[in-house]
Amino acid sequence: MNKYALVTGASSGIGFQYARVMANRGYNVIIVSNEMAVNEKSDELKKEFPDVEFVPIVCDLGRPESAKELYNLCIGYEVEVLINNAGVYHDRDFLDDSEEFNKLIFNLHVNTPAMLLYFFAKDMVARGKGYILNMSSITNRIAVQRLGTYGSTKAFLSAFSRSVHIELKYKGVIVTCVRPGAVDTGLYSIRKGATKVGLALGYIVKPEYLARHAVKAMFRGKADVTIPWFWNKLLIILVALIPTWVLRLVRKWGIF
Repeated sequence: MNKYALVTGASSGIGFQYARVMANRGYNVIIVSNEMAVNEKSDELKKEFPDVEFVPIVCDLGRPESAKELYNLCIGYEVEVLINNAGVYHDRDFLDDSEEFNKLIFNLHVNTPAMLLYFFAKDMVARGKGYILNMSSITNRIAVQRLGTYGSTKAFLSAFSRSVHIELKYKGVIVTCVRPGAVDTGLYSIRKGATKVGLALGYIVKPEYLARHAVKAMFRGKADVTIPWFWNKLLIILVALIPTWVLRLVRKWGIF
């Protein structure tokens, strides 16, 4: 019980479920968010897991220097598991985003998770054991309009995770990349009826389902996991078959 799991973006959605899964596995949990609600969520988790220590930290991870700041705040805790979950979703033309938002998404999805891995993995290697989970997306393989920044930053996480997985595997540290599809978190503009159908058919999953299976894959030492597997693999294959000229026509005609 002296070992800790650190979960970013943990005040809601998938991150909150990651915190629950790690607590259920007997880890103390450092829950990080840019929202003050993380303190209330810490109290909520404490009621569910009275024997687990929860450490809430309010930190805006969208800033270039935030990774080092968070690492310094965690000195004194033996962080055995790092879950890089914090992020933002959007589907918008690149030039329609503000300068501030573009800086935010690149920091959240590229700079901060990479540097958190850099700082915490050094300690894990020194101890000879550790686990790191990076949240990518199936959009890392889907280069289409309005997903330019989101999909490409997730592509970085996927490629980066694979490389570092190979580098650290035999040093006792497992790096796992998770590529989820649609998750029922309320981030997407999907009607309730369509969400119910998606959940029934399995191409939309609950955040607790995703968190459970992702953590299981991490502890099994897997380099990557796609959740749900069948529907996402099918989507990636189908999108890859669409030529660029067809996508240009779709754009020209205003279909999507």
